[in-house]
Amino acid sequence: MGKTLSVVAAIIENENEEILCALRSPKMSIPNQWEFPGGKIQEGERPEEAIEREINEELKCTVKANTMFLKSHHDYETFSIDLTAIKCTLTSGLPTAHEHSKLIWLKRENLDSLRWAPADVATVEQLMTECL
Repeated sequence: MGKTLSVVAAIIENENEEILCALRSPKMSIPNQWEFPGGKIQEGERPEEAIEREINEELKCTVKANTMFLKSHHDYETFSIDLTAIKCTLTSGLPTAHEHSKLIWLKRENLDSLRWAPADVATVEQLMTECL
């Protein structure tokens, strides 16, 4: 087993109660699968700081980290991910795809219609239980 990466993922909900979903580009690892946008936590960075920085870099908009939603772990063949999903509020700008192939807003009851990266599945399942 390779190294374990500590990553953050943003759960950004709009005024229509839709959640932002990002399609990984063909050039990324785990290509053409959906994820919640985010990235690696840097040395000495708190998860809240990491998600605000990553969203600014990746989507060219600003979010405020609100609450920790779910911590999960996933083992891939060559590495592992410790994922911290954080509920965020969009504070300025509109998310635009720069690294991702596509961004869409989706109602939580429809999240399971996408092919999610395995590390994001636990977060999807937890979000979907909230709408029951």
